[in-house]
Amino acid sequence: MPAPDLQFSDQRLADLYDLGNAGSDDRDYYLSPAGEAPQDILDLGCGTGLLSLAYAAKGHRVVAVDPAPAMLTVAKRAPLRERVHWIESTSEAFVTDQTFDLIVMTGHAFQVLLTNAQVEATLANMARHLKPGSLVAFESRNPTLDWDYIWGRSYDMETPHGSVRAVRRMIDTSLAPEFLSFAWDYQLPDGVLTSDSTLRFLAADAIIEFADKAGLKAETVLGDWQGGAFDPDLSREMIFKLRRKGAE
Repeated sequence: MPAPDLQFSDQRLADLYDLGNAGSDDRDYYLSPAGEAPQDILDLGCGTGLLSLAYAAKGHRVVAVDPAPAMLTVAKRAPLRERVHWIESTSEAFVTDQTFDLIVMTGHAFQVLLTNAQVEATLANMARHLKPGSLVAFESRNPTLDWDYIWGRSYDMETPHGSVRAVRRMIDTSLAPEFLSFAWDYQLPDGVLTSDSTLRFLAADAIIEFADKAGLKAETVLGDWQGGAFDPDLSREMIFKLRRKGAE
């Protein structure tokens, strides 16, 4: 992963992250494949740790990895934080002797992998750390949709320090649909902080091809958190379930 955006690396913005990302449909979806029996789970790009902590609350053994110290600081304040092994690392550089029953990358973290080399290294790392027959799951946004239009929005957050307004605006669409650059302007009580971001919108076929080269086979691609089939013309999400090739 590249260096984290300001919204992840600045502690003032990291402290606000969960206020603007309160949805739980994706979290509920990713909890399901873990089941009830204790599992070894790797959460790559864990952010503030909401999913990792939810796994831990169910008795799973969790390793949570993120490149942004500010996000991990938020995670380490939470109840049950001691049940998760928190590691500061990119998805490409993370290494352990442990293998896992489930590897997830959520919050569209896959889209911060901007180069082929980053995508290849991350998928290879997933395959390397996966137990035979076990599952990799992550999502990316469908590049065929008009994200410039979808993302033209703002919202307000009430914080202990006053109201914060967040406004998203596009910076560069010249490389669309594969790359989009945009900014979040956070209007804090004491001034404005701007976080610039670039995301990569790979097509489903391209992601499947990268996964295949890394030794991972696509089991299914879904289009929403309720389990609907992926429709390249309509679905916002591309939700991948992968397993290591040749594993029984």
